[in-house]
Amino acid sequence: MAIIQAFSKSKSISRFISHEEENLYIEVPFQVPVGTEQIKVKMEVIQEGVASSIIDLGVKDPSRVRGWSGGARTEFFIHLAKATPGYLHGPIEAGEWSVILGAYKVANKGCTVKLTIEFTEEKLRWLKGDLHTHSVHSDGKFTLREKAEIATQGGLDFLALTDHNASSQNEAYPRDVDTLYIPGMELTTNWGHLNFFGVNDPVRDFRVSDMEDLHARLSEAREKGAYISLNHPYCRNTRWRLGWDFDYDWVEVWNGPWRKDNQDALDWWQDQLVSGRRLVAVGGSDAHRPDPHVIHGMPTTWVYSKNLTSSEILSSVDKGHVVLSYSPQGPFISLTCGSRIVGDVCINKNLPVQVNVKDVQYNDAVRIISNNGVE
Repeated sequence: MAIIQAFSKSKSISRFISHEEENLYIEVPFQVPVGTEQIKVKMEVIQEGVASSIIDLGVKDPSRVRGWSGGARTEFFIHLAKATPGYLHGPIEAGEWSVILGAYKVANKGCTVKLTIEFTEEKLRWLKGDLHTHSVHSDGKFTLREKAEIATQGGLDFLALTDHNASSQNEAYPRDVDTLYIPGMELTTNWGHLNFFGVNDPVRDFRVSDMEDLHARLSEAREKGAYISLNHPYCRNTRWRLGWDFDYDWVEVWNGPWRKDNQDALDWWQDQLVSGRRLVAVGGSDAHRPDPHVIHGMPTTWVYSKNLTSSEILSSVDKGHVVLSYSPQGPFISLTCGSRIVGDVCINKNLPVQVNVKDVQYNDAVRIISNNGVE
């Protein structure tokens, strides 16, 4: 299966502003297509003559002013989940929007404003991320902005913020970066760890002393809409030591560098599949601080999603549309059966299953394992 990037298209609009329009707010309309994930606007003021004009910048959607930066910026973006400071992220309604030009100072000869408007449409594609990371909001050393820089440099699209028993990171993360942050919390108990995803403040009290407490915490998080994963269940230091009969969605089979702990979790997951239980496997670096071996995006969780939003990514993970790899650079392996992809059920037994492999190295071995063992 090809890795499909979000599709972008752009248009240019020029508007001459005369001196007589000074102090006016001028609206330049443009049409936003259905299914737009992001709008990006760049403004260039072309001066006429020696005297300079000063033009402020903003935007309105079909129902309200969506942002204003005055003379501080010449470009901005609005995404479903993030935006330039001064602009509101959120749903991008199709229809007529307008760039607002504030004619603060216009030279006698006027000026021409050139607008370049770029639309990025929603499109199914493989997004790369890390579902288990920490920051200064618990025992990590990275600030949230530092984490975004690391993710961008490493080629990651998203990071989950899973600080230990904390939720402040979900209110503090920057929304003007390329990285999408997925709100989370690592419920850290003396009997093992769980991750909550998709909710800013999943529980009011993290303390767990027994199974009754555990069920209460999970019920509260679930009522708020959280997805729940069982973390590193066979870790030599923080393995799962309470009962296994509780409410969770996924299991973290790959935590940080590959080691026996992960192999044991993978073997357990395989046993669950063979027994008939469909359980999604995920991975995460568990990165806390600069380390030569524990690195953001190692392993990488690839998710087949139609847009870069927390809700869509988590929904896709829950469907099993997930591939785990050593790093953002691969190797990437996917399965297809007709129109079905990894995580789907293919009922037609006459259709062949195809294995698609990318970015492998010389001497790498690819094994296909079913409920019968290595095929």
